[in-house]
Amino acid sequence: MSRPVTHTTSTAPSARQVWTRVRGAVLVVALVLTGGLALATVRSTDAHGALDPRSADPHGSRAVAELLKARGVTVTLATTLAEATAATDTDATLLVTTPDLLTDAQQSTLHTAMKASAARTVLVGAGHASLGTLAPGVTSAPSTLVTERAPACTLPAATRAGSVDLGGERYELSPGTTAETCYRAEGLPTLVLLPGTGSSTGSADTVLIGSPDILYNSRLDQLGNASLALQLLGSRPHLVWYLPSLSDTSATTDAPADDTTGNFLALIPSGWRWATLQLALAALLAALWRGRRLGPLVTERLPVALRASEATEGRARLYRKANARDRAASVLRTATRTRLAPLLGVPVQDAHSPDLLLPALSARLPETTADPRNLLFGPAPADDATLIRLADQLDALEREVRTS
Repeated sequence: MSRPVTHTTSTAPSARQVWTRVRGAVLVVALVLTGGLALATVRSTDAHGALDPRSADPHGSRAVAELLKARGVTVTLATTLAEATAATDTDATLLVTTPDLLTDAQQSTLHTAMKASAARTVLVGAGHASLGTLAPGVTSAPSTLVTERAPACTLPAATRAGSVDLGGERYELSPGTTAETCYRAEGLPTLVLLPGTGSSTGSADTVLIGSPDILYNSRLDQLGNASLALQLLGSRPHLVWYLPSLSDTSATTDAPADDTTGNFLALIPSGWRWATLQLALAALLAALWRGRRLGPLVTERLPVALRASEATEGRARLYRKANARDRAASVLRTATRTRLAPLLGVPVQDAHSPDLLLPALSARLPETTADPRNLLFGPAPADDATLIRLADQLDALEREVRTS
């Protein structure tokens, strides 16, 4: 006797189908990771932030630092406020690259050190967040584009340098404030020198530079940028190059003078921000492309005829996968009641009413051993074995009615 052939149906996608669906996304991720690793490897040497005296990048400042060293000026890099104030003395120039990153407490500490010293202080790009504390009597005006500007003043360093690339922050002086103002843009200066009286050893002046472009490697050889940078930073034998950092422990005592989120984002190179935006846009387009577009249900004829046994088996597998014993039992009972009603003389619309169906069934099978109410209207099975037993009992009940 030959064994019947059984056919199994699986709704799970095969490994080949899964790979076909995800290989595009995997390829994109692999390319992004490879590009990131390659970029990190290429830029791992001599890669620092903007205005860093160690950086050879276009926005770095190694060139001006090396020129200062060649002129006999020692350059000390400081990344914390404590290092900056400790290294500053009467024969030093203190350069603060991004004063707006300093918190209120840091600005007060720095201003106190500035007043107690005869060192020159150079503030690059100081805006409204820091001018009130570090440069009293000066306020910030709307910024302007960086372009070639003539000195138009009598400051010796500016007249010797001539035209330079300046712009950025513009400054307004309060009435009665004494200062040298140069490189005007729409009537307001972008370079200001505030003379001041420090300790008994001499005067401590403050220089405000509206933009950092004259210190960039890429612009140092243009116009009089190098001359102005060397004169402002090399007037004393020692230069303290202060790069404020959000990791400075002194910054934890107070909130940043400007918006914390904005300051943090300002530290991220613009290229990475654009790359993140492009990746987000690509992910959105991919989601729209691959997303399932659901519309109204449409009834259509199947392209092929399915055997009833295959449809039943497939539906049973779905119920089992979803662990829906209650739904499966309800379908079995509903189908049995629908088939029994005509045999018992009960209208089909009343087949699911126990008050009408059960009396007719009891009259037809007065001595049946099974409990008709429990079989046809009972609770959901507790496990798979109970569900199988229920199906067998329903079949037996239907056969008994047909043969009676």
